[in-house]
Amino acid sequence: MKKTVLMLSTALIAAALSSAHAVKVTLACGAVGQELEMCKAGADRWAKKTGNTVAIFESPNLTNDRLGLYQQQLAAKSSDIDVYQLDVVWPGLLDQHFVDLKGKVPQSAIDQHFKGIIAANTVGSKLVALPWFTDAGLLYYRTDLLAKYGYKSAPKTWAEMASMAKKIQVGERRTNTDFNGFVFQGKDYEGLTCDALEWLTSYRAGSIVDDSGKITVNNPNTIKALSAAASWVKTISPSGVTTHAEEEARGLFQSGNAAFMRNWPYAWSLGQGADSKVKGKIGVAPLPKGGTTGQNAATLGGWQLGVSNYSTNQKEAIDLVLYLTGPEEQKIRAIEGSYNPTIPTLYKDKDILKANPFFGSLYDVFTSAVARPSGPTKEKYNQVSQAFSGAVHSVLTGKKTATVAVKELEADLIKIKGRGW
Repeated sequence: MKKTVLMLSTALIAAALSSAHAVKVTLACGAVGQELEMCKAGADRWAKKTGNTVAIFESPNLTNDRLGLYQQQLAAKSSDIDVYQLDVVWPGLLDQHFVDLKGKVPQSAIDQHFKGIIAANTVGSKLVALPWFTDAGLLYYRTDLLAKYGYKSAPKTWAEMASMAKKIQVGERRTNTDFNGFVFQGKDYEGLTCDALEWLTSYRAGSIVDDSGKITVNNPNTIKALSAAASWVKTISPSGVTTHAEEEARGLFQSGNAAFMRNWPYAWSLGQGADSKVKGKIGVAPLPKGGTTGQNAATLGGWQLGVSNYSTNQKEAIDLVLYLTGPEEQKIRAIEGSYNPTIPTLYKDKDILKANPFFGSLYDVFTSAVARPSGPTKEKYNQVSQAFSGAVHSVLTGKKTATVAVKELEADLIKIKGRGW
């Protein structure tokens, strides 16, 4: 009896000590598609493993809104959020607010990721964040409708895509007046910067600002690219496309109301869900070229996890980041949510390839994606992106011609650059 009481007492004391040492870590998660749900699930697995708890901070959907909120929090040196989810273009803008992870996480954990993505998260010698998942723009299409209208493969050029979309749209609108040929991210925000950079690169128009910091956007190929995109609005794309972000585009495509869609990999698993009207009818291909002399181009996206300098639980926060960005969690997220791993070896994983067949066939798309000019423009990238997406939006909405918008954009970028980036 005394032995039993002693054992119970020891167990209670151990539990009390464990509880006393447990901490609560606050993790900022996105909420696009399954992001929030999967972020919570991963955090719960870490909490169960460590005995700590995780509070989830739900971030705004739009990247621009999220950045603005984060900047307010960080400028105030708030300790409310321990771990932030960071866009791949933010490290250079926010690095002063984050813990240098070099020396605080094993080098082997760093080395398992794509070198290019680690480089994107490194400012000077400082590792601002660890990669969580990567992204690249893709062309989704209805395999059943391409077959129905006599097409044997996905379009190779934007002009071919527009022609196919028009034919399919005309045919489908005989029974469905809500049907559209092509949907994309046309709202004036960071998502449009990503879409439009793909258009420019596909026409070999450069990347707004080149690696040396030279402003290159005002050229004939940029005008061709933006004019082509503007021609889609109200013809193969609905007029409302200029208000669409990722989820609006996905909603139309997944409800069976579009032939083609530009979106990120996350849309695949949702399109295969039980509630999807296009389940089993989706194909994925590289985004088209800008003509026969153009090239396939996908903007590099993706998100990372960084630990705030103002966190009062940095040790536990770093452990959470290490866990969530590790191969076990990345495999779960790839299978259940089509989130692209940042660990090369996972692209050979049979379970991942079974869930996402295009991960293997489009591997080169993900590993050669085009970076936004956040490197050369440094802390001014956000201003550059806003000026660019605003100019593109003015062309899509018909307020300006591509020629006028690009010329004015060049002048705006010269002012933003000032004496230098």
